[in-house]
Formats: sequence, structure tokens, C-alpha cells
Amino acid sequence: VGLMHIHKEIPEHEIYQVCNEFVGKIMQMPPLKSAVKRRLRERQIYYFEVIEIDGQDVLFKVGCEAGTYIRKLIHDLGKKLGCGAHMAELRRTKAGPFDESTLVTLQDLTDAFYYYENGNEKYLRYCIQPIENAVRHLPKIYVLDSAVDSLCHGANLNVPGISKLDSGITNEDVIAVITLKGELICYGNAKMDSEEMLGERGLAVKTEKVFMLPGTYPKIDKADYEK
Repeated sequence: VGLMHIHKEIPEHEIYQVCNEFVGKIMQMPPLKSAVKRRLRERQIYYFEVIEIDGQDVLFKVGCEAGTYIRKLIHDLGKKLGCGAHMAELRRTKAGPFDESTLVTLQDLTDAFYYYENGNEKYLRYCIQPIENAVRHLPKIYVLDSAVDSLCHGANLNVPGISKLDSGITNEDVIAVITLKGELICYGNAKMDSEEMLGERGLAVKTEKVFMLPGTYPKIDKADYEK
């Protein structure tokens, strides 16, 4: 949610129209002061909703792909309006599966750690969420216990190691790979769809990032994966 200040009075219908034009795929050049190389990049704007207009101030809500610069988006929108605009305020209300309902203060975390050091971990568990919550929006593949250690060492997942999986997976989807106990092992890119994964062989997921430490599950002699 943000507040945009337009540099001169513009009819409200024009503001709504231009905001709608920025929904979908856009090309964006990062600002001069940014953490990435300045080159034109494609980004997805899922929605751009005008909540309220008060003179030259526009309260808005935007949903966008990671890596989108909202202040640059507002700058480009101002150019499209023909008068210029800048971002006056911005508040991030959601990132992936997390929203403001999951926020805690630094004081909450400090207090929770104090209780933890004194034998009460209840409050720390409230403040620090399980890593599995970070991938709850991703399709999931559950693997056999015998497959886990190889994945922990960075191996790719082959079909024989799969126990069960979500339906609707398509090639190149980002997939969370989970133990039968519901523990996150890694995530990667699907190399076949759900129907193909029900077969007998083939590379199912190319591992991209491993979270579970090697040795968490016992090592086996014959793996169902390939490096």
C-alpha cells in the first residue's frame, strides 16, 4: 500500500485509466541507486488498485513480482500522466505467503529469547515460524525416507524416490520437496508434469536450494537420484 503524489491536478478518470495500463507485464529500468545492474527488465504487475484520490494524492494498492521497484513504477506512471509523480509513502503488507498478521516486533523477539534462555521456548516458537511456512504456497512432492539424504547432499530427484505429490504440477514449476513427516528438504524446478511423475523413471526435479542438513536422515547405499 502506498501514497503517490501527482505533480499537478489530473482528472480522476485519467488516473484510473493510466494505473490500469500498468497492470500486466511491464519493462522497468532500475533506479540509479539500486542493488542490481541497471538494465531494462521485465516485471509482472498483478494488480494496481486506486483506493482513494484526494487532490494530487493517490492512495493505492499494488501486487507485483519480486524485484519490482515501486518508486520507479510511480515515476513511470507520472511520466505517462504527463506531469510527473513521486512516491510519498510505502508500506509492504505482504511478501509471498506472509502478511501483516505474522509480524512481531524486535521487542517481542528479545523477550521471547529471554524466556527461551530461561527454559521456556513457547514464545520463541511463536515469533520464529517453521521454514515450511515459507513454501506453503508452492506445489509439493513428498519423498521416501531412503531418498532424503541424497537430496540433502544436492542430488536431483528422480521418479523412483517419490512417494506422493500434488496434482497440477507442470514442467519448470518451482517445487517444494518434503519428507513424509512434512519437513522441508529443498526446492527445485520440475522437469516433468504430475502425470509423468507417476511413471517409473526419469528426472522429476532439478534441485536448486537445499535446507535440510546432511545426516538428518540415514544414508543409503543405492540412491534414486543423480548428481
